[in-house]
Amino acid sequence: MKERIVITDVGPRDGLQNQSKILSIEQRVELIRAIAAAGVPQIEVGSFVSPRAVPAMAGTDQVFAALDSQSDYRTPSIALIPNLKGYELARDAGAKAVTMVLYASEGMAEKNSAMSMTDAEDITMKILRLAKQDEIEVVATIAVAFSCPFDGPSDPLLVQNIASKFIGAGADQLVLADTIGSADPQQVRLLTEALVKSHGASQLGCHFHDTRAMGLANVYAAVESGIRRFDSSIAGLGGCPFAPGATGNVATDDVAMMLQQMGFETGIDLGRLMKASDLAETLTGTAAPGGRSKAWLQGHLDKQAG
Repeated sequence: MKERIVITDVGPRDGLQNQSKILSIEQRVELIRAIAAAGVPQIEVGSFVSPRAVPAMAGTDQVFAALDSQSDYRTPSIALIPNLKGYELARDAGAKAVTMVLYASEGMAEKNSAMSMTDAEDITMKILRLAKQDEIEVVATIAVAFSCPFDGPSDPLLVQNIASKFIGAGADQLVLADTIGSADPQQVRLLTEALVKSHGASQLGCHFHDTRAMGLANVYAAVESGIRRFDSSIAGLGGCPFAPGATGNVATDDVAMMLQQMGFETGIDLGRLMKASDLAETLTGTAAPGGRSKAWLQGHLDKQAG
C-alpha cells in the first residue's frame, strides 16, 4: 500500500484573508465544497478573528452553519482562533478542530495578535485544557518558525523548545509555519529532522509560503525528513496581512501532484482539484501564482482519459 500524506487546504482562510475582493458567505461555501469534492481530507474553512482586522473572515460562524446544514458535506473543518474569545466562538459554531498560533518572535506576536510570545503560549495552554473537555482538537502552529520580517532569523532551538512544550501539553498537531516564505530546503531539513527524531512524525506538520519560489522544494525536504502532514492553499492563494512581503501559500494543486507522482497517497482527485483551483481564481479575480503545473496536468489527464 502507498504511504499516506495528509494535506490540509487553508485557502478558504489563509488564502482569502489576503485578497482584495471579499467573498460572500455563499461564495466561500461554494469554494469549500469544491475543495472537499476533490477529496482534500481537511479544510481550514475560516477564522474567528476581529472582522475589523480581517474583513474577509467576517461571518465564519455562518460558513460553519451552512456546511453543517448540508448532509453531503463530511470533510473535517478547522477554524483558526486568535484567543480565548475566538475559541468560544468556534466551539459555539460547532468547530471540532481549531488552530491556535504561537510565535517564534516577539515582533510577529505583537504585530499579528497584540500580545507577547508568552501571552500566546499561556492562552494556548488554557485552550488546550478547555478543548480536551469539549472534545475539540487543537492544532498549535508556530508562526515565523524560520524567519520574522521584524526580528530576523528565528532561533531553531527556540522553535524546538516551543514544539516540545506543546506536544507535551497535548496538542493534537504541531505545525511549523514559514509565514513569510523565507526558508530554504536545508533549513527545513535540519529543523524537521531534529523534531522527528525527538517526537516522531505523527503529530508534526509544515505550512509553507512560496514567496521565494521554494515552497515545493521545502515540502520535498520535509517529506524526506519524515513529515507526512502539510498545509497548502488552493491555487496558491494566501499571505499574511500582518507580515510584510508574505505572498501566497504553496499551491495545493502543485503539492498534490508532486506527492502523487512521488508515489504517496493523498486521496485527492487531481482533475476535480483543478476545477476547484479554477473556481478560486474566478471568485477572487486573482491570477494566482500557484498551479504552475496546470497545463502539464491537464494534458496528462486528457491523455489518460483518451
